[in-house]
Amino acid sequence: MILFLAHLELWRVYWEIVSRPYTVFVCSLTAAVYYLWGRKRQKPTLICSEAFSVFLHKHCPVVTERFNPTPWCWGGRFQTLVCAFLKSRPLVTYRNERIRTVDGGQISLDWVDNDASASYPESSTRPTVLILPGLTGNSQQSYVLHAIRQATRHGYRCVVFNNRGVGGEELLTPVTYCAANTSDLELVVRHVKGLYPSSPVLGAGVSMGGMLLLNYLARKRTESGMVAGLTISVPWDALKASASMEEPLNWLLFNKFLTVGLCRTVTRHRKILEKVVDIDYVLKSQTIREFDERFTSVLFGYTSCTEYYHDASPGKKLPNTAVPILCLNAADDPFSPQNAFPLTIVQDLPNVALLLTAHGGHIAFLEGLFPRGESYMERLFGQFVQAVFEHSKDINKACRIKEE
Repeated sequence: MILFLAHLELWRVYWEIVSRPYTVFVCSLTAAVYYLWGRKRQKPTLICSEAFSVFLHKHCPVVTERFNPTPWCWGGRFQTLVCAFLKSRPLVTYRNERIRTVDGGQISLDWVDNDASASYPESSTRPTVLILPGLTGNSQQSYVLHAIRQATRHGYRCVVFNNRGVGGEELLTPVTYCAANTSDLELVVRHVKGLYPSSPVLGAGVSMGGMLLLNYLARKRTESGMVAGLTISVPWDALKASASMEEPLNWLLFNKFLTVGLCRTVTRHRKILEKVVDIDYVLKSQTIREFDERFTSVLFGYTSCTEYYHDASPGKKLPNTAVPILCLNAADDPFSPQNAFPLTIVQDLPNVALLLTAHGGHIAFLEGLFPRGESYMERLFGQFVQAVFEHSKDINKACRIKEE
């Protein structure tokens, strides 16, 4: 009898809980989230030649996996914001090196030598990953730290190319950086190859760093000094990207923040930059486009921001590249609108693969309920870097690259 009464009491408590309106709402919301999550689980679209596709399916199988975006991150904007605030930051210890430029400036390089590498104990032949961060980024960004952990896990060396003025060093000349000017990157690649001439180098560029990398590969062609390239969340058309970022919500969430960051860098180096630009006018910029019109275009000799954006956009330059390249983009990236993706151009190229996910935002691609650790983006990075270094002959054959 006592047991029977206990069961009745449990059922009474259970009914009181589930009959409350907020409980019904939470249960319904949870069910809806997982229903939509199931619908969002899609295989990425891989656009490339058949031979390159076969290589990636074999040596980089993440391209065939369903991407499962974090169910409570609604849309690309939310993915981007959550990643910026929630992503973990692996501990990485750098060795800093500063090299001088032809004009008297300096560039800060952050190295992870990985001397304990069991796979490549000889430093002279240890493969090197050269990482190019985004617009205001440096070697301390979470996506850089995760990329380094992936690369060093496989035994490779890493070096982060910090653009002038953002790596902690002082500007010695009134020159900063832009997505179209590859002279500093050319110097860095020559420096790395000079130190380790027998070490293969893979370039990995994120956002604006990806634009810079693609412009460099297109300009240098067969003399890039790199064996392959990897880009993540590249804005393919700077004009269309700028228009997307100036939409009211995107301006409020992202554009304003980035513009403030750019202006903060200018303020930090005001004493030397005021020799070539009107600093007070630059600091009144409310958008990235205004900043580029008042500062970047002037500094690099463009007649207008439109001219600079045309020159910086890498999409139409892809046919000039001569190494295997894998590019990851999300269709809901607020920084890189889908209507700018160079789909028709990539379809006709043997050496370029474009991997598109329906969701993922900008440099996010978060998965799981608690997306602090490695995600789809990091797995792709790790697998492709390993595929390039460990199967160089296969990838060159697939992409019709003539080996020297």
